[in-house]
Amino acid sequence: MKHSISSTLAVCIALSYSNVALAKVTTASVTTPRTPVVSTNITEADVLAAQQAWGRALVQIATDFEQGGHAKAKATAEAVLDAAYGYNMGAVLFKPTLTTAPQTFRTTREGALAYFVGGNPAFPNDSGFALKGWRAVNITNAGIHLHGNSALSMGNVSITDKSGKTTTVDKTWGYARDDQGNLRIVLHHSSLPYQP
Repeated sequence: MKHSISSTLAVCIALSYSNVALAKVTTASVTTPRTPVVSTNITEADVLAAQQAWGRALVQIATDFEQGGHAKAKATAEAVLDAAYGYNMGAVLFKPTLTTAPQTFRTTREGALAYFVGGNPAFPNDSGFALKGWRAVNITNAGIHLHGNSALSMGNVSITDKSGKTTTVDKTWGYARDDQGNLRIVLHHSSLPYQP
């Protein structure tokens, strides 16, 4: 009987000691400096911010064209392409709304710039989509897919010009993070809704 009580007491003491030791470890780990966490995961907030920035940039290019002419609008468009699109990573899968064969797809920065501001004899059909007096952009997403360091969005973009006329296009964007962690557009498909 004594043996049994002392064995039970020994087990209780051992368990108490273990709990104290665990508590000390837990307490010690809480008080250590916070470990940095690195994540390249794209969030919904990242996608929404990129879309809003794209809309503001389109309006800014149009405004710069009216206030400072083609040179100013072109400089703004170049800055937008360099900041928002992934041409620094390789080809961008860009299919603008108002393009025709053989220049339907704009996988190069030069082709994208020509679409937005025109003035490039290599793209004679481009009159400058961004120069059309845009004043507001409203984006309504049908869905957003997040996949780690890439994301896709699809929905409608409604663009209002200075006369109050609104044009709505179907838009799909694909995003990826570059080596510096910046979100880049690597897919941009735009088309007018089907009219039966």
